[in-house]
Amino acid sequence: MERLLILLAGVFGCLGVGLGAFGAHGLTKALAGLEDATTRLGWWETAARYHLIHALGIAFAAWLTSRGAGMSPRVAGVCFAAGIVVFSGSLYTMTLTGARWLGAVTPFGGLLLMAGWVAVCVAAFARP
Repeated sequence: MERLLILLAGVFGCLGVGLGAFGAHGLTKALAGLEDATTRLGWWETAARYHLIHALGIAFAAWLTSRGAGMSPRVAGVCFAAGIVVFSGSLYTMTLTGARWLGAVTPFGGLLLMAGWVAVCVAAFARP
């Protein structure tokens, strides 16, 4: 599981950098002319920020796993990965498509990210 978390951290980190760069350099032109372009760019920036922060969270969970902190770091890593997909993925999709109904899905991703951090807290009490 430790190797899987390291792989996920690398993949999500690389994607986060690429998507953040696309948002900063290419998306502005793609959204030009839309009356809600500023709002959409804000969604993209939020998605990329949380994406990258939680890619690091997955790496941290892998490190905790290597330290023998029980199951909770594994749970944290899975929650972070799923949270990135649901939270950031819904915001990326909303930005590109304008499908605002996905805003109802986004908080579930946020809850997954929060659950990951709670699992990190639980790891503090694990016995090696």
